[in-house]
Amino acid sequence: MWLLLLVVIGGLGVVKPATFTTEFSVPGIESQQARDLLAAQFPAAAGGVARIVFAAPAGTALTDPAEQAAIVASLRRAATVPGVISVSDPVRTGTVSADGAIAFADVRFQQAPDDVPQSAVDALAAAVRPAREAGVQVEFGGTAEQARTRVSGPNEAAGLVVALVVLAVATGSLLAAGVPLLTALAGVLVAVPAIGLVAHVVDMTNTATVLALMVGLAVGIDYALFIINRHREQLADPATDVADSIGRATATAGNAVTFAGVTVTVALAGLAVTGVPFLTIMGLAAAGAVLIAVLIALTLLPALLSFAGERIRPRSRRHAHRLTRHRPRPGAGSLAWARLVTRAPVAVVCVGVVGLAALALPLGHLRLGLPSNEAQPTDSTQHRGYDLLTRGFGPGFNAAITVVVDTTAVPPAQRTALLDQLTARLRIDPGIVAVTAPVGSPDRGLAAINVIPRTGPDDQATTDLVHRLRDQDEQAIRQAGGTMYVAGSTAGAIDVSAKLLRTLPGFLAVIVVLAVLLLTAAFRSALIPLTAVLGFLLSTAASLGVVIWVFQDGHLRLAFQVAAAAPVISFLPVLLIGVLFGLAMDYEVFLVSRMRERYEQTGDAADAVTFGVARSGRVVCAAALIMAAVFGSFVFIGDPIVKSVGFALAVGVLLDAFVVRMTIVPAVMAMLGRHAWRLPRWLDRVLPAIDIEGSALPGTLRSTTPSEPVRAGSTGRVLQPSGPVSSTATDSMREDMQ
Repeated sequence: MWLLLLVVIGGLGVVKPATFTTEFSVPGIESQQARDLLAAQFPAAAGGVARIVFAAPAGTALTDPAEQAAIVASLRRAATVPGVISVSDPVRTGTVSADGAIAFADVRFQQAPDDVPQSAVDALAAAVRPAREAGVQVEFGGTAEQARTRVSGPNEAAGLVVALVVLAVATGSLLAAGVPLLTALAGVLVAVPAIGLVAHVVDMTNTATVLALMVGLAVGIDYALFIINRHREQLADPATDVADSIGRATATAGNAVTFAGVTVTVALAGLAVTGVPFLTIMGLAAAGAVLIAVLIALTLLPALLSFAGERIRPRSRRHAHRLTRHRPRPGAGSLAWARLVTRAPVAVVCVGVVGLAALALPLGHLRLGLPSNEAQPTDSTQHRGYDLLTRGFGPGFNAAITVVVDTTAVPPAQRTALLDQLTARLRIDPGIVAVTAPVGSPDRGLAAINVIPRTGPDDQATTDLVHRLRDQDEQAIRQAGGTMYVAGSTAGAIDVSAKLLRTLPGFLAVIVVLAVLLLTAAFRSALIPLTAVLGFLLSTAASLGVVIWVFQDGHLRLAFQVAAAAPVISFLPVLLIGVLFGLAMDYEVFLVSRMRERYEQTGDAADAVTFGVARSGRVVCAAALIMAAVFGSFVFIGDPIVKSVGFALAVGVLLDAFVVRMTIVPAVMAMLGRHAWRLPRWLDRVLPAIDIEGSALPGTLRSTTPSEPVRAGSTGRVLQPSGPVSSTATDSMREDMQ
């Protein structure tokens, strides 16, 4: 059935290739209102613009006869490209630098930026051949020449190779290591084409597909790993039947996978509460990939394990001990770590919290934005064009602002005077270098004025200028009966960042409440959810601090191939919170569920903590390393959005798994003791019962249960094993705990 689904969806994806947008628009913000107004009443001013940047060869000027003739010939050919309605003349418009070394021309299309076909972009690149043949450097920029996100195979392949190595070490079997990779690949091969089909119906950024690919691969590998680990743990008993073990692994570890997957899905779908359409679509796309990963883990994985049969059974531990006397027992490292962490829990918690707080310090100067062409890869034409414009005209020419004035309600006789007054005020603003004359719509009811700031698009002074224009000049226009909008890509990036920053507290509150409710119901505890949430907040803050330190402050920029220091991607904090919350709760569930399983058997809180870390520590560490490898493989992709998202998720997973879940959480649990497992009776009656461990399963194999009854501390209860226990499993457990 999965093969059939893969063939059908893959075939539809080939027949109807996906179309994506490169714009991050938000309805209701001022810049978007201006764009919608231009599209409706002044389409010529709303079309996509391709900016052609020319640079003269060394020792010459673009005003020399040969170079000028080549540029004129190129622009004439550009005017014949389908969809082009106008081409500016650098000499006539004065867009030639003072030394004559650099010039630019704007090619305006009749289509909106996203609707300009790739064939027209390619034809424009071919049209400038005369200039290139004359030795003139030609680069491109503008809204119609946006860099496209391209996911290159070698990067993901490297991540999968690392994942395979980690899986092989964690499982001790190449067969057991290969199955999770196979199921994860099957999941993304279904999810990504399906998302592409949805893109025909709704506007979707290409980043949504990349995010779904990232998350789908990571959770697909991890979910399969958890179930396989439980299956092989049960098969360590030679008397265990393979088919029975597959069913019981799915009913126990599969329960945890289902709970964790639903948690991740809800967190990603929760991005809809931000009210930002493109972010909602990104969250839903990634949530869909996670759901498919869960379904595959519960259906396709058991089928593949059935095919593997006895070949996936681990060798007898005693036999392995005879072959390699000095080989460490499985779980020995995790057991040693658990004892180390719980020996001095207060000191461990203090060191962990202080370390994460130190990493979070850069949050104090966080700045949000959308990537300009300066952030594109240094070998891209967009980045080279940005550098040429900055060198020839100053950084402000890369941060052009469009002032749109709606004078429909102003008497026609007063419109010209009103626009002249506005233009005069703009020209005396200290933050503005140049102001073009107003260009009016055919009915003269709408006018557009281009403003060139003194600073670049990512500069704080440019943000201050946008706010100043809205606070001062917009009020004057309103008093005269008109409406003024500050628009353009620079203003749009500022508006989107402000909108997302306002939605961040509400989204974080929803996530925190959701985490507390889910974990309280799962673990029947009031304190464990609080510990989990506080740890999640710490790891998220530390991850954002590291991202700011690298991408905004520019440290280690060359090591991670960051083209330029720039504000953090505006939607990255919200996205990081949503994704990291789900993954952090995954690790919390897989780690603490084994603790609870042990506590239910023995009633010994200290033993439960040590047991949980010893049994789940290795697989949690392996899962975190796999996720970090998958996310990290996207760090060296050129697209600045994909790069920063991959980096943030890789750092976040490592910090949360190793510092919070494997260190701080066990230490806090050791400090709390039996109090960690208490829940007020009234709350216990209200909350639904969630059996993550599969403890209600009749005859559940307890390969880790001692054969003799264990007295549960002061309660006087005697807990009996809930199912049959083999002598091999008992001996194995005694060896591990000793």
